[in-house]
Amino acid sequence: MLDFTKIKTISIKQRKNKVKLKDLIKPENSKVLINSKDFDELIEKLVDAYKNKKQIILMMGAHVIKVGMSLLVIDLMKKGVVKHIAMNGAGPIHDFEIALIGETSEYVEQTIEDGTFGMIEETGSILNGAIKDGAKSNFGMGYSIGKKIDDLNLKNKECSILWNAYKLRIPATVHVAIGADIIHQHPSCDGAAVGKTSYQDFKIFTESVSNLEDGVILNIGCAVILPEVFLKALTIARNLGHKVRKITAANLDMIDHYRPRENVVQRPTSLGGNGFMVIERHEKTIPSFHRKIIDSLKTGRQD
Repeated sequence: MLDFTKIKTISIKQRKNKVKLKDLIKPENSKVLINSKDFDELIEKLVDAYKNKKQIILMMGAHVIKVGMSLLVIDLMKKGVVKHIAMNGAGPIHDFEIALIGETSEYVEQTIEDGTFGMIEETGSILNGAIKDGAKSNFGMGYSIGKKIDDLNLKNKECSILWNAYKLRIPATVHVAIGADIIHQHPSCDGAAVGKTSYQDFKIFTESVSNLEDGVILNIGCAVILPEVFLKALTIARNLGHKVRKITAANLDMIDHYRPRENVVQRPTSLGGNGFMVIERHEKTIPSFHRKIIDSLKTGRQD
């Protein structure tokens, strides 16, 4: 068996990054780039859920962060629209690196060739340390990383979704596949701690899903992990007797993938509710989504 303790890491200072703070879209600069009947109906359903104090869950892939949409997500959290954030395992990595150095997203096509892809000392050691600390305290992974960002008082913490969730006391859960994320390559990774904290987050997520009646579940940019996790959480909630039948479920992505379509939009709404598919680039859907919601909340109507 290979000896992972001999894996060589490099400093994040040596890495070139694709995404920088200047690429993040500020809430005041979001604008409507999509107009369609279905999109407007989705916004209406979400605003109604917000006004009626119903559950609104945002599941998101890491690409949402990589295309500069973090501040728009954070703004919806601050305004009380988004009540739960769920990420796949890549999300916290990019979120953390933005907080740490104001940059993220390496040039994989280059670093995979010399074995330095993902071998970042700071990202691996700090995040794995946060996860180990969280496991000892029976915290979930999302909370543990948000707390670590706060404890370290990272320079760009205001741009971190997980830090804002921690400060706002909004559940933020991370759902991982062992071996899928770069911090699993780091010599400090503890598989038991990863499993314990992510499983704790699964329980937290399931609790939120159990309160989803007349609420909204959004999947933005996650093709596999989160649609699968959601379907399992939903069946647990129903198995335990929670009424979760009338759901507004939407998938916003650049490609029509099987699992989001089946496991988010179609199967969960078979007993009631509405399903929406919005296929377009995140750079168009998320600013449009944010602007239409904010304008609706300001005017009490949807334009």
